[in-house]
Amino acid sequence: MNSIAQQLKARFEKAFTAAFGESYAGADPMLAAASNPNFGDFQCNAAMSLGKKLGKPPRDLASTIIENLNITDICETPEIAGPGFINLKLKPAYLEAQISEIAGDSRLGIEPAKTPQTIAIDFSSPNIAKEMHVGHLRSTIIGDAIARILEFQGHDVIRINHIGDWGTQFGMLIAYLREVHPEALTTADALDLGDLVAFYRQAKQRFDTDETFKETARQEVVKLQAGAEDTRRAWKLLCDQSRREFQVIYDLLDIKLTERGESFYNPLLPGVVEDLTNLGLVVESDGAKCVFVDGFTNKEGEPLPLIVQKTDGGYNYATTDLAAVRYRIQKDNAKRLIYVTDSGQANHFAQVFAVARKAGWIPEDVEIVHVPFGLVLGEDGKRAKTRSGETVRLRDLLDEAIVRATKDLEDRLVTEERQETKEFIANVGRVVGLSAVKYADLSQNRASNYVFSYDKMLALQGNTAPYMLYAYARVQGIRRKGEIDFENLDAGAKVILQSDAELVLAKHLLQFSEVINAVEGDLLPNRICQYLFELSQKYNQFFEQCQVLKSEEPLRTSRLILCDLTARTLKLGLELLGIKVLERM
Repeated sequence: MNSIAQQLKARFEKAFTAAFGESYAGADPMLAAASNPNFGDFQCNAAMSLGKKLGKPPRDLASTIIENLNITDICETPEIAGPGFINLKLKPAYLEAQISEIAGDSRLGIEPAKTPQTIAIDFSSPNIAKEMHVGHLRSTIIGDAIARILEFQGHDVIRINHIGDWGTQFGMLIAYLREVHPEALTTADALDLGDLVAFYRQAKQRFDTDETFKETARQEVVKLQAGAEDTRRAWKLLCDQSRREFQVIYDLLDIKLTERGESFYNPLLPGVVEDLTNLGLVVESDGAKCVFVDGFTNKEGEPLPLIVQKTDGGYNYATTDLAAVRYRIQKDNAKRLIYVTDSGQANHFAQVFAVARKAGWIPEDVEIVHVPFGLVLGEDGKRAKTRSGETVRLRDLLDEAIVRATKDLEDRLVTEERQETKEFIANVGRVVGLSAVKYADLSQNRASNYVFSYDKMLALQGNTAPYMLYAYARVQGIRRKGEIDFENLDAGAKVILQSDAELVLAKHLLQFSEVINAVEGDLLPNRICQYLFELSQKYNQFFEQCQVLKSEEPLRTSRLILCDLTARTLKLGLELLGIKVLERM
C-alpha cells in the first residue's frame, strides 16, 4: 500500500499535467507535513516555485492546481494560505479505510522493495586475541539493525564479520607465546581470553622495543603465510578461542553474522596488486607500491598515497579492503556494499573506494557506502573507560545493564507488592537490560557521539526502551483483562475515528511505511526510534482519553483494532532494531 504522501504526490502530479501540460508531468509537488495541525495535515508548496517559472502569481497558480486536483476521496476541500500554500486536511473516512486496510496486513501496509538486491553489510569486526570492548558496541548494533530492516524489505543481505585474524600481530603473539606459554600454541583453551589479551600487550611492548624479537615475530608471519604446520595450528587455536568468546556476546545480543576475516582474502592480495599494476595505477614510493587518487592529501598538502604493498613485500588493510570490494561485487554479486565502522575510518574507506573506482572495479549499478558512527562517551564526556583507565569490556557493560534492570524490577515489585517467579524476573531483567543498551545507541543519530548512562537508558519515561516496552505491555494488559483474542476480532468491523486522540494515533500509525522506506535509503535507524517514541506517546494519550473495554459497540471493537495495530507496529519496529517485546513487565 502506498503511503498517504505517495498517494497525494501522485494526485498532484496528475493535476500539474492537466493544468500546465505534459512538460510538468512528474514535477515535485513539494509536499510536507503541516507544521501546525490547525492548518491541516499536509501542505503543498509548489505554487511559489511554479510562479517563478510561469511568471504568474503563486496564489493564482494554487487556484489552478486545486481546480485540476482530484482528492475528494482523501481530503477535505483544499485551502490556500499565505502567498500560495495549499493546505490539506485528511478526511476521517479516508483514514478509517486506510487503518482497516493495514490492520488486515501482516506487513502493516509496508510494501517490500520493488527491485530486491543482494546487499553486503560489513559490521562488528573485532580482532582475534582481543576482547570485544565498548568500541564494538555501535558497529555491532547499528549493523544488525540495518541488516534487519533491509531483510524485512526483501533484500538478500550478507552479514559479514570482517574480523582481524591475520597479519603482524599473529607473528608477534605466536613468537611471544613460544617463549612464555608454549602449551597455548598446541592445546585448546590453555589460557583464558583475558590472559591471552595480557600476553598480547606484553608481546606488543616487546615488539616495539626489541629488534631481535621483532625479527623473530616477522619470521613467524612468513611461516604463517607459507602455511607452516605448527604456526598454522597455533594460529587456528588462537582464532577458535577468540571466536567462541565473540559468540557468547553475539548470542546475548541475538546477532547473526557470517565470518569472513582478513585471512579469507589473503590468497587474493597478490592479484589485487598485479591488476592495479597492469592498469598502470601503481607507483613505487620509498620502496612501497602505492596508488594515488585526486583529492587526498596529507597535512602538508602533499598527495596522499594508498599503500597496497609495503616495502618488505607485505600487504595491509587497504589491500585487504580492495580485495573485499572486488569479491563482494564479483563473487557475491552485491549491488550495495555497506561498511559500518567508526567515523575515524571515513578517510580510509573514501580512499579505498576511490582507488576501486579508478580501477574500474565498481560498476555504475553498484552503490558503495560507508556508514560512520561516533564514539561512546562516559558520563564525564570522555571516551568510555574503566576506573583504571582500561577500555570497557563489552561483556561487562552488557552484564551490568542486566544486573541494573533486574534490580530496578525487584525494587518495583516490592513497591507494588507484587510477587513474580525467579524465571519471570530473570527474563524481564535480561530483555530490558539488553534492550535499553541497544535502544540508547540506536536512538542517537549514528554520526554523533553519545554519553552512555545506565540511569537514562533504563528510565521508564522518555525516549527509552522501557518506555516502548511498557506501551506494548499496556496493550497486552487490555487483552488479558478483557480476554480479547486480537487475531479474531470481527473482520468486518468498521474503524471509527471520532475523538482527536483517535485521529492523531491513526495518522501516526499510517506514517510507519514512510519511515521504513526512508531508513532503507539513508540507513539512519534513529528515525525508527523517534517514530516509535512518538507512537508510544500518542497511544498513551489515546489510552488516557478514550475508554476501550468499557466502550459500547461498535466503538469498543474499533478501539481494540487501534490498540492491536499499535502493539503490532511497536513489536515490528522494535524487532527491526533487534529488540524483543515483553507481554508483561
